[in-house]
Amino acid sequence: MLDSLGLVSKQVGVLFVLMVVGFLCNRRKLLNAIAIKGITELLVLIVTPCVIVHSFIQQKFAVSLLGDLGWALAVSVFAHVVGAAIAFLCLHDRNPNRGGVLRFAAIFSNAGFMGIPLEYALLGADGVFFGAMYVVVFNLVCWSLGVAVMCRGMKNVGLRALFVNAGTVGVALGLPFFLFSLKLPEVLGRPVEMLADLNTPLAMIMVGWYLAETDFRPVLRCGAAYGVAALRLVAVPLVVIAALVGVRVCVPTLNPVMAVAISTAAAAPTAALTTVIAARYDKDVSTATSLVSGTTLLSILTMPPIVGFALWLFVH
Repeated sequence: MLDSLGLVSKQVGVLFVLMVVGFLCNRRKLLNAIAIKGITELLVLIVTPCVIVHSFIQQKFAVSLLGDLGWALAVSVFAHVVGAAIAFLCLHDRNPNRGGVLRFAAIFSNAGFMGIPLEYALLGADGVFFGAMYVVVFNLVCWSLGVAVMCRGMKNVGLRALFVNAGTVGVALGLPFFLFSLKLPEVLGRPVEMLADLNTPLAMIMVGWYLAETDFRPVLRCGAAYGVAALRLVAVPLVVIAALVGVRVCVPTLNPVMAVAISTAAAAPTAALTTVIAARYDKDVSTATSLVSGTTLLSILTMPPIVGFALWLFVH
């Protein structure tokens, strides 16, 4: 257990150092808001799909892996459903512009920008292969149930954003390579691999930059925000790990890498998209930004024991 904790702590520490670089880039004015917006677009539109495609290309087709992907998909759906149920039961706020933000922040994890880098560091391309399923479910649920939670209704749900996003595009492009054991020619495969390698440093620098911009006072004054942090960083990932243990009892051959990858995605802090959607629908942006940044900082303490526990439980 201590070995697993040490391994995860080391990898989270690496991510934290990269965040510090982003923080310093903000403080020293090396990157401005326009540059960070460009980096974010690069990550969402190009780098994340390349990460997913590259992970699928690395996998040799096996029927058993299809079953593992199915379990990854099912547990990812379960994670979001459970997160939504707990959020609605436990989080209440009289302010209509803040209540939806609090619930959204508890349900959705930063599975792309925080989950994928850690999955890759701990598990390699195999981890990203399964973690991609969580990202797909995240995007589908985020732009449907998530928007409905934020806006208290389905009228603002857009079908284009629901089906055309980094996760779904990446899987749509990568899945045929896995199913038919295809390989890209080197002149294309190497650029995809090199772009995929940009994901961790760019994502962490972006997170660190936004941390330097955050005013934590609004969230510190909001009692429910502490409940959001507890649900997002502790309760939901532990329920997901418990569900995976239950699945393993029924399916002893359950892929341990898949279990750790999904546990890692579920343990990630509040999704960066929380701020984007809050701004888009005129909700409490300051609370959204504070929750994203605050849970990101706290995740440096919570992810090592939780992900380390999952690593020890399923792999060792």
